[in-house]
Amino acid sequence: MGILDRHKVLEKNATLLLVCSLGVVTIGGIVEIAPLFYLENTIEDVEGVRPYSPLELTGREIYIREGCYVCHSQMIRPMRDEVERYGHYSLAAESMYDHPFQWGSKRTGPDLARVGGRYSDEWHVDHLVNPEAVVPESVMPKYSFLLNKEIEPTYITDLMSTHRMVGVPYSDEMIESAKADFVVQADPLGDSAALLERYPGAQVRNFDGQPQLTEMDALIAYLQMLGTLVDFSTFTPDASR
Repeated sequence: MGILDRHKVLEKNATLLLVCSLGVVTIGGIVEIAPLFYLENTIEDVEGVRPYSPLELTGREIYIREGCYVCHSQMIRPMRDEVERYGHYSLAAESMYDHPFQWGSKRTGPDLARVGGRYSDEWHVDHLVNPEAVVPESVMPKYSFLLNKEIEPTYITDLMSTHRMVGVPYSDEMIESAKADFVVQADPLGDSAALLERYPGAQVRNFDGQPQLTEMDALIAYLQMLGTLVDFSTFTPDASR
């Protein structure tokens, strides 16, 4: 009996086809999953990756609340056209403190994994207030109301404590200093030395140009740090993994 004849037997016998399909899926699953039990960590440690600062974490919450992830991904695939347009392909470690991650599955707008530092704070404010003013073909909603929504660090310690429960390594010191760090990151005249020690590379300035601390400050602080934590000019993948 030839191969085609044997295949016809499978096609005509639903029960046999189901049993064989389950067998193939089971073997494939074991091959994929079993090795993971022998690895201490499936995510490569990358220098520079740190938990979000209190203001950045708040900005991320606003990003999620406003549904930005629906139209913008945060995952650059290792393909030539992606890398040439957006930068170095995304590393798993860059999302290790994301709960939930923001990889996305659709791009109405560009990928934001490396948006940090590409545009000025003023550009982000203009873009969020009136997207069409800076990108005429944009279909993004206007978020000018963020400029008028002042924020306080009322619940930031609770938020950070919750993230620590799911594995983000926020220390007791980080949580105790959360409210002060939240405010000082948007105050260029404040004493930010302790903040920068806890969150290396955190950007300190008035992000939206207004005297009051707003949701716009938090969102821009988050956007401006995306993709900036890893120095890809010195990054070398660990070939032993």
